Amino acid sequence: MMRFGSKSSANVPIKCTVRLLDDTQLLDSEFQINEKGSGLISRICEQLDLIEKDYFGLRYVDSKRQRHWLEPSKSIFKQIRDMETDNILFSFRVKFYPPNPFRLKEDITRYQIYLQLKRDLLHGRLYCNTSEAALLGAYILQAELGDFNPEEHIDNYVNELKILLTQTLQLEEKMMDIHKNELKGKTAAEMETMFLKKACVLDTYGVDPHSVKDQRGNQLYLGINHTGIVTFQGSKKMNHFSWSQVQKINYEGKMFIIHVILNEKKQTIGFKCPRGASCRHVWKCAVEQMLFFTFSSSSDVPHVVSGGGFFSWGTKFRYSGRVEREILEDMSITRESPSVTRVGSLRRKSSSEPPTPSNMVINQVAGFNSLPRSLTNTSEEYSTSIDSSTQIDNSSVLETLLEDQEIITPKIEQEVNHEEILNNDHLLIGKCRVLGRIILLV
Repeated sequence: MMRFGSKSSANVPIKCTVRLLDDTQLLDSEFQINEKGSGLISRICEQLDLIEKDYFGLRYVDSKRQRHWLEPSKSIFKQIRDMETDNILFSFRVKFYPPNPFRLKEDITRYQIYLQLKRDLLHGRLYCNTSEAALLGAYILQAELGDFNPEEHIDNYVNELKILLTQTLQLEEKMMDIHKNELKGKTAAEMETMFLKKACVLDTYGVDPHSVKDQRGNQLYLGINHTGIVTFQGSKKMNHFSWSQVQKINYEGKMFIIHVILNEKKQTIGFKCPRGASCRHVWKCAVEQMLFFTFSSSSDVPHVVSGGGFFSWGTKFRYSGRVEREILEDMSITRESPSVTRVGSLRRKSSSEPPTPSNMVINQVAGFNSLPRSLTNTSEEYSTSIDSSTQIDNSSVLETLLEDQEIITPKIEQEVNHEEILNNDHLLIGKCRVLGRIILLV
């Protein structure tokens, strides 16, 4: 078994596997040991015939089970040097979800956005209520199966298909009713358009939630997208800090810190991440999203961004690539839009999966990098809130986490110890004293 850095690997192309968004295809590729990430990303986009490649990226998981985006400006070797050369897996994913997918120039790009969102719906990241979930599910049925056919689509033909994270009989009946009575004659392309129009206005569009804790030790999920930074507690949206409110982003240790202006007052808000590595990942994601969606030109982007403060010492990060405004104003794409080759990617439930429940039940799984996964139906919400008394079964890790080599991060053992509030401007939490308006945890 050869590892990076050995003499025998210096001039040998390194083979890798790239998993695509439809989950039915794997691409075999290779890279040179001194090659930068941009080269591999470009080759994958070329194989997929994508010109608007700036919205996409390659994700991987390191030996310590921390997720990363492959940085375009950095050598692949330096990023994955501790991985075994015979087991290198990247996942091709949408990195920057376009605020309006219909401003994209090519249908083939929109199709990849659709595949990502369909995946997000299946794995619980695209939160919506039951009516919206049934509608989106019906769009997928029409796109994948075509018109309802009473000879083929008998009884509960949705029961064997995996469309939503948790499918109840009630939801499946709603999907089938819409598929049968409202979508006849619609093409796959029309269904994808309708799906995108509905999905892109949801609060969790483009959100890949990260597990954090607030100053009281409450479990939150922090999401970052084109609108800013959003926090959720269970299925409830708690706060939304728009990019226009965010003045600075940094981190210290396990603390992810944002400096915002709220009600014309400067405030500093901290969120505790499980580990320092996960905190750096959240910080990098936030910085990239902010720069990509808020700057008018890549030439205006800071050459190097630091983690100890936006322009101070700390972990250095070099932004690479264009920003969204440059992509939208790019008039160099003159080719005739290529045809979209659609691959049927509806999954069927495995024989080991339980049958569809007649009522909503709690699925005792909390994916660390996704919104809470369990479902309740006490209202019209299709999402979850984990009961604190419910034991999480780590053996039931969702398939999406396993596919991307992601796992549930062990629960943080030390709870926050609130000792005392000394005064309004001087907060002591546990062993960590915080001055001013900064909220910190230990």
